[in-house]
Amino acid sequence: MNTEVQRKGILIAAAGVLAGLAGGYFTAHMMMSDMAGMKPTGMKSMGEKGAASSVPTGAVAIPAVMRQLIGVRSAPAAVAPLTQEIRTVGTVDYDERGYSQVTLKVSGWVREVFVDSVGRPVRKGEPLFTLYSPDLLATQDEYLLALKAKAQLGTSPLAEAKENAAALVASARERLRLWDLTDAQIAALEQRGKAEPVLTVYAPASGIVLKREALPGKYVEPNTTLYEVADISTAWVYADIYESEVAAVQLNQPALVEFAAYPGETLRAKVTYIHPSLNEAARTVRVRLELPNPGLKLKPGMFGTVTLRTNSAKALVVPKEAVLDTGLRQLVFLDRGQGVYQPYPVKLGRRSQDQVEVLDGIKEGDRVVTSANFLLDAESKLASAGGMQEMMGRIGMADWQMQGAREKKMQDMQGMDDKKDMK
Repeated sequence: MNTEVQRKGILIAAAGVLAGLAGGYFTAHMMMSDMAGMKPTGMKSMGEKGAASSVPTGAVAIPAVMRQLIGVRSAPAAVAPLTQEIRTVGTVDYDERGYSQVTLKVSGWVREVFVDSVGRPVRKGEPLFTLYSPDLLATQDEYLLALKAKAQLGTSPLAEAKENAAALVASARERLRLWDLTDAQIAALEQRGKAEPVLTVYAPASGIVLKREALPGKYVEPNTTLYEVADISTAWVYADIYESEVAAVQLNQPALVEFAAYPGETLRAKVTYIHPSLNEAARTVRVRLELPNPGLKLKPGMFGTVTLRTNSAKALVVPKEAVLDTGLRQLVFLDRGQGVYQPYPVKLGRRSQDQVEVLDGIKEGDRVVTSANFLLDAESKLASAGGMQEMMGRIGMADWQMQGAREKKMQDMQGMDDKKDMK
């Protein structure tokens, strides 16, 4: 029985020691805060004799010496012109309006190839290759025969015969046109009076050869693509902007593009297209910019830095360094004077390179901290945590005292029972 009493006594003593240590921790923390000159909200300094602190809720107070040491600076919120700036990466591509394919509407064999390499520039009307096609040769003969028949029936008194001859000529001529023979080639055929077994195929547009499948002796069919030509005198630049920035981008909006290949050179472009759908994985919207490409300096596939600027408009702004973004909300520290700084939630709008628009939370003239605000935020959180720990410590202390009283009462009752047994 004595052993049980001793064990309970040891537990009560240990509880007292722990409570004393907890109280000593909070006393030491308050002493350190007073020594550093920072008096967290809700705590009483050692020299205040129980008087409540005059610091606003959630704020910290810092004397002048400490403000100089940690470099606290503040600036007023002001109404000023704000130009939102969006920076992203763009990729050069060719202008799809200048893209063309060279295909044939008849089958045949490629004879001689004039444009024989990818990447070579071509001009509209430049010869690409020659083609031998039995179908094309037969149609030329039909056209020449129709011309002869029309000439022979020119003096005929039968109007119907003249009309039929003219219809045959028109039909054969239209078939040659549909097979991409030019008017000049048809005129040369009429003057020559003899079908040409090998005809030349010309470039339909100017540009750079992206693909070439025309090889000497190759048999081709109507669905064969022999060349792909792209005009890159005007370049397209594709860029992705975030979902939150879409409202700031409009059609025909000017933009600046810089390329690592041409340092120090800034090219002017404009927004010509905004994609109607959102990339759900990246949460971005693709926009297309257009800019001239003199000298063909911009190559498809190049990366560039795109800068979009909105029109300047007056707004309440603060330096971007003044804003602390916690992920759930945005805060600024207001300078209340006399070394008192209070965290305050704000609602933000547009952003420029140096400033942020404030939609709600503060007003013009309020001074906000622009440096060392991370230290102030840490101290403010420490103050809140310290107050909670002190409260929990006091609750724990009361619990230990109640437990000790119960243990003492049980010990006294046990002692009285022992005395009765001894009698």
